This record gives sequence, C-alpha cells and structure tokens, in this order.
Amino acid sequence: MNRIDKLFAEKKQNVLNVYCTAGYPNLESTVEVLAALQANGANIIELGMPYSDPLADGPVIQQSNMVALHNGMSIPLLFEQLKEARATISLPIILMGYMNPILQYGLENFCATAAAVGIDGIILPDLPMYEFETAYKQLFEKHNLKFIFLVTPETSEERVRKIDSLCSGFLYAVSSSSTTGNNKAITNQSAYFKKLQAMNLANPILVGFGIKDKPTFQSACQYTNGAIIGSAYIKALENSTDINASTKEFLNTVLA
Repeated sequence: MNRIDKLFAEKKQNVLNVYCTAGYPNLESTVEVLAALQANGANIIELGMPYSDPLADGPVIQQSNMVALHNGMSIPLLFEQLKEARATISLPIILMGYMNPILQYGLENFCATAAAVGIDGIILPDLPMYEFETAYKQLFEKHNLKFIFLVTPETSEERVRKIDSLCSGFLYAVSSSSTTGNNKAITNQSAYFKKLQAMNLANPILVGFGIKDKPTFQSACQYTNGAIIGSAYIKALENSTDINASTKEFLNTVLA
C-alpha cells in the first residue's frame, strides 16, 4: 500500500505536509531535514527538486532553490542521497518540481528511480492535465507514484471534478491564485474550502499557500483534511545551525 493512502486511511484530519528544498540549507542537509520533520510532528514531507525557474513559488522558496543549485544539488545527486533515507524515514515523501529537468533526466528513468528510492508521490505544477492524462498517467501508475494536482479558488467545479478523477494521493487546494509564501488571509477563504468539502471528492484535500502558524493551519484544517507549509519552514532553516532544534521550534508554533 502506498504510504500516502495508508496515512489518510489512518488519519483523516489535521494532516501536516511540510515542504523543504533538497540541498538546503546545505548540500548534505536533505536527509537531516527529513529526519527532523519526522521527529517533530510532520505527517508528509514534500521535497522540492531545485529548479532555476520555479513558477509556482514565491521569493522565499525561489531563493532556497537558488541556494540549493549553487550548493550543487541535482536530480541524480538527490536520488543518491535518498537511497539510504528509507532505512530511517517512514513518512510519505512527495517530490515537487518542474518538467524541464525531469525530461532532461528522462521521465521513465525518473519514475523508476523515484520508486526505487521510496518516493510515494509527485507534484509537477507545469504538467498540463491533458498531457498527463494522454501521455504520462500510466507511467506514474506503473511505478505506484501518486500524482497530485493543484486547484485554485478560480478552478471551475467541472474542472475540479475532472482533476479529482485523475488525481491520486490528495488534492492540493491552493488558497489563492498567487505564489507560495503569500500573505493573503486564509481565514477569508472558508467559502472556498466549504465548497470543496461539499463536493464530496474522491481524494483527501490539503490546503497550501499562506499556511505559516497555528491559526492558519487550524483555519485550513476546519473544512479539509490538512494543510501544507513551505515558505515559513524554509525561513526557519535559513540561518539554522541546528536543523533538528530549528525544526522542533518551528513545528511547535504550528502544532502545540
């Protein structure tokens, strides 16, 4: 059973997915960050594959991408780092990235290697739904990789239902049509979350963009299965000299 399915079978509410950038803050930080997130209350880890033009991401995550690339992070190196991670990391891990470097690596090879090192799901914001359905869906399914799509407050109900039919793992509900790390009030989006809840979709729903502390996490969780934190955690790691301590301190502000 895919770890994402297992998690949602056991935990229906207040699921916390935390984003981190591979190779940040230091090249060798990746597995240390995964261990810190697991030890301090995260339920899912969304691991960003650094890219020079991360369109869906705001300034904080963009900067972490630049630092990680400067550090020397790449998809082949990331897979090398992850080879041993599953000996100690039991949480679901999702790789988040963009199509260009994956196509350069080779999509079939990427999926096979990701599955081999224990990846559970993939998020690719720049892969169009039609291309996924007609060209790539079977490839992800072949390797038991969940594929997670994003929806926004502007996504029509018809399109949400279509996305839900193609999506697996969970549906990523973007809180506003902007980039990650925005400061728009999550509390103003309750009508949008209620609408998604009322649709009785097949997939669990996690809310992302703008989740940064306990009030925003609780607000997002009120009508959905959980939330995703990214930029706020990246900021917490920026000048960290002790990744576990910084992670514990940050997650306490969300979960305590």
